[in-house]
Amino acid sequence: MCGITGFFGRVDDPLQTINLMKGAISHRGPDSSGYWISENNELAFGHQRLAIIDTSVNGHQPMESHSSRYVIVYNGEIYNHLDIRKELNQLSNNSIKWIGSSDSETLAVSLDFFGIEQTLKKCSGMFAIAIWDRHSKVLTLARDKIGEKPLYYGWVNDKFVFGSELKAIKEFPGFSNKISRLALVNYLHLNYVPTPLCIYDGIFKLTPGTFFEFNANQSSNQLPDPQPYWSLRDTVKKNSLVPFDNEDIAIEELEKNLEKSIASQMLSDVPLGAFLSGGIDSSLIVSLMQKNSIEPIKTFTIGFQNKSYDESSFAADISDYLGTDHTTVKISDEDTLSVIPKLGLMYDEPFADSSQIPTFLVAKEAKKNVTVALSGDAGDELFGGYNRYTHTRHVWNSISKIPFSFRKKLAQFALSIPIEKLDAGNSFYSKFSKNQIQHFGSRVHKLSERLTRINSLKELCVDLATNWAEPSSLVKGIKEIADDDLVLSAYEFEPNLDDISNMMLCDAITYLPDDILCKVDRAAMSVSLEARVPFLDPDIISTAWRMPLNFKIKNKVGKKPLRKILSKYIPSSMIERPKSGFAIPIGEWLRGPLQEWCEELLDERTLINQGFFNISPIIEMWNQHKSGKHDWTPKLWGILMFQLWLKEHHPEI
Repeated sequence: MCGITGFFGRVDDPLQTINLMKGAISHRGPDSSGYWISENNELAFGHQRLAIIDTSVNGHQPMESHSSRYVIVYNGEIYNHLDIRKELNQLSNNSIKWIGSSDSETLAVSLDFFGIEQTLKKCSGMFAIAIWDRHSKVLTLARDKIGEKPLYYGWVNDKFVFGSELKAIKEFPGFSNKISRLALVNYLHLNYVPTPLCIYDGIFKLTPGTFFEFNANQSSNQLPDPQPYWSLRDTVKKNSLVPFDNEDIAIEELEKNLEKSIASQMLSDVPLGAFLSGGIDSSLIVSLMQKNSIEPIKTFTIGFQNKSYDESSFAADISDYLGTDHTTVKISDEDTLSVIPKLGLMYDEPFADSSQIPTFLVAKEAKKNVTVALSGDAGDELFGGYNRYTHTRHVWNSISKIPFSFRKKLAQFALSIPIEKLDAGNSFYSKFSKNQIQHFGSRVHKLSERLTRINSLKELCVDLATNWAEPSSLVKGIKEIADDDLVLSAYEFEPNLDDISNMMLCDAITYLPDDILCKVDRAAMSVSLEARVPFLDPDIISTAWRMPLNFKIKNKVGKKPLRKILSKYIPSSMIERPKSGFAIPIGEWLRGPLQEWCEELLDERTLINQGFFNISPIIEMWNQHKSGKHDWTPKLWGILMFQLWLKEHHPEI
């Protein structure tokens, strides 16, 4: 795991420039640093290394291929690089004289034999790569299939730049790119800036599964579109047409591929462990890790002193059962609150998934003991784990029977009931029922707010992925924008898939890379920890999408294949409980210990002077939230995270 950066174009001092750029992302790779500058001083690569495989100087980057045709700078891990080496040895009749054992060298040599596109297709792993072809004089940027590793690129002062994080790009001389109003609208829509947009005009995020070619004749007014070498949508369409007809065979295939993926991702020359929340996904990953390990696996959990949000005891019980070497750190509200001021710098763009806070805390704790940690991310998107997958159809079947006009009035009435009263009613009801619904009042408000405008199951599925329904009305300096300008254009439903499966596919294309994987990457890399995601192995993705929806979700319970496999290692009674996610009481804190901080960021005069927002809806929402009349946590957190980002990155505004 590393940080990469570079530029194409003449500057006064290329060495100083590339040193500043790579220095800005030294947290991504503190073990060593390197650079390469072309003979004519027009192209420069910078690299910060977090040494994982072959920690010797033999893995140093930037690196040349054995033929010297290609120069690469690379961030990530190629889990099947030993298989690629074996193939290369066979093709060369074992004539290759390998310098070391790093996957970087495997990648460089593969380019000599297979070229760029075929090499990318062969790679199973997470990566962002820059490749200079000395023969064709073309610079190629490439990103892994799902988007685990970030890669930004674009123009600064008519010079082409790229980097793992915007911190590097902003160190390029004369950076003054304006904040993108279109990106801001999309951010408010989703609480993250979706690919390919970036918060700055002229800069983009490379789409997962694509590569981008740049040459010296490229104009700053236009860049060619990235070219796909792999497509999740095509993979899903292909595999859904050949579904498993036997559930046991499907689960057997999944378990085999999971064990293979985890084994490949446990390869490391530095200490390795895993995040263990006590949920289905992380428990399954840890179970299979421990099954294939002689030594106890190091596992890590964050616990909260606020018992309403603390699930660390579940993780501890699972650890005891499996025999892992477990660490639980109890975090106070004060500890958690102290992270919030750091978020504006940790995330280069506005980012408003509040689970970013506990994710950082568990990564920080893990880094004290290991350099690599496996996580259970992506299990929800592949196997139907989110409540919106398991309950949406049933909810819609009930509410669609009510005429829209009357349904809208009922929703408005529900919104008039304070969250606290709805929660109190749920607590009273739960005394006579086994069904305890967590955060009941908040969920009622969220659903009711949507039902004032939703009139079909597809509309509901799409709307559940959004935050502000009409964000363009909130942003100054931009007229109402077309649907194609919103990420909802990516929410294209496939005709051969049902609405819930389409919802899962669209989440995997957008929400997974731009929210979940971004959150994990920035949090982990801020403390120089490599996070790996076994569920994103291509064979697991293919297997998951050969499973019909009724294999994944039954009786409003998702992830049935994962539960079935996990039951071989852990008693079902230890894991069958309501899903809560990585929750913290942000909404309560905004009314309590964070209220003064909120008032400062949402100061009316400041908002007016900044000139980004029509402030009336924001102030009204903040007042309603403070009073407890409504819970507007996701919307307010989005505004607050933009304001914090603006304060940290542009204090002059």
